[in-house]
Amino acid sequence: MKTQKGNAGKAFKLSVATLAIMNITAVVSLRGLPSEAIYGPSSAFYYLFAAIVFLIPTSMVAAELAAMFSDKQGGVFRWVGEAFGAKTGFLAIWLQWIESTIWYPTVLTFGAVSFAFIGMNDVSDAALASNKLFTLVSVLAIYWIATFIALKGLNWVGKISKWGGLIGTIIPAGLLIVLGIIYIATGGHNYMDMSQGFFPDLTKFDNLVLASSIFLFYAGMEMMGVHVMDVDNPSKNYPKAIIIGSLATVCIFVLGTFALGFIIPAKDINLTQSLLIGFDNFFKYLHISWAGPVIAVALMFGVLASVLTWVAGPSKGIFTVGKAGYLPPFFQKTNSHGVQRNILLVQGGIVTLLSLLFVVMPSVQSFYQILSQLTILLYLIMYMLMFAAAIVLRYKMKSAPRPFRLGKGNGLMWVMGAVGFCGSLLAFVLSFIPPSQIQTGSNTVWYTVLIAGCVIMVVVPYIIYAMRKPSWKDPEAEFAPFHWEKEK
Repeated sequence: MKTQKGNAGKAFKLSVATLAIMNITAVVSLRGLPSEAIYGPSSAFYYLFAAIVFLIPTSMVAAELAAMFSDKQGGVFRWVGEAFGAKTGFLAIWLQWIESTIWYPTVLTFGAVSFAFIGMNDVSDAALASNKLFTLVSVLAIYWIATFIALKGLNWVGKISKWGGLIGTIIPAGLLIVLGIIYIATGGHNYMDMSQGFFPDLTKFDNLVLASSIFLFYAGMEMMGVHVMDVDNPSKNYPKAIIIGSLATVCIFVLGTFALGFIIPAKDINLTQSLLIGFDNFFKYLHISWAGPVIAVALMFGVLASVLTWVAGPSKGIFTVGKAGYLPPFFQKTNSHGVQRNILLVQGGIVTLLSLLFVVMPSVQSFYQILSQLTILLYLIMYMLMFAAAIVLRYKMKSAPRPFRLGKGNGLMWVMGAVGFCGSLLAFVLSFIPPSQIQTGSNTVWYTVLIAGCVIMVVVPYIIYAMRKPSWKDPEAEFAPFHWEKEK
């Protein structure tokens, strides 16, 4: 971040409000709202529960780690590697990269559905959105457009991401909530089953699967930890900004989910289409149907911006680690703009192969769900490593400077780390159970994809680590050694 001098000659600092807004922008996405609208009023319980056991612990623990290693490269590779060694650190950064790679087809499926709903006929739009060939072609087209833009450099990515986030996420989120309020206030029929109540039936484990996807809604907050030193009095103001941002995020998700539940019966909710159908139904109710295609274009632009942000993020992280000697020279190649060309091209190849799962899955919706679950599983493994590392480093690096520290002793870190770890572990276990609300096809295919996917994606980085050679290290790479390497 650029700094500037104020009247007092101090570097520019973020206000609590600004950092809270940045947190909201980084986390909020509308594509997952239909999956929670199925739960009716109890969806609010899941959002709040996930915020307490995952969102806030992730934000606070990552803040301490980011401040602790603010002058060293590597991100989660550095954090986990300092605690458990370079091999486990490489697993963590690998999982952060590969889960985002697997996530692309799911978010792009939502982009393809948005594209389908640009038309003015709801029936034909819905039929087109359910067409596997159309979805496959659209997913690949949007992804490769995003990749080619990313190859142009950070300047292009920054501009499109900024405007795409505003036009495709923030404005539609506010609009959806306003439409829901107007609909109910003017006597619109409420299709949500309000008899379910705030507390869900926790004995039905298969019903918890879609709820566990809320953890992915809140994922990515660890990346905001880099800004912990960009606020005045971080020990006081950073937690304040996180709490404000978290509460606002929960409110947006809860109210947006309720808005969809008001206008669409639970039995008719479709994970990939219902957000667009909900907007269309609201616009019809207000006699402004022409606005449907407009919001569809905005949401599609938001998907492109979101994908661009992630294409340029985790791939850059593993590229930096790779240059320190953890990836073959092929993956360290850049183009004339300094962009990690070969990693992006390999990533595109993986996305293309994953997208071909459309052929074996019974529907677009089932494809969307199974890849979403695999993404959650891989990301949660990384989070469990991060929480464990934070606790271990309190003992392995007792005297290391901590510009931002959770509590004076180790008690608060144990609470935050343990709650975050256990919350992640719970969501990890639940994510293996096929959801009862969706026809996912054969349970054999479901379990095979998830279990094999997890095993393969965890084993691959260990194989790469075992194969590494001294020649892989870029002599120009400036990568500080781990504390245990210095001690040796």
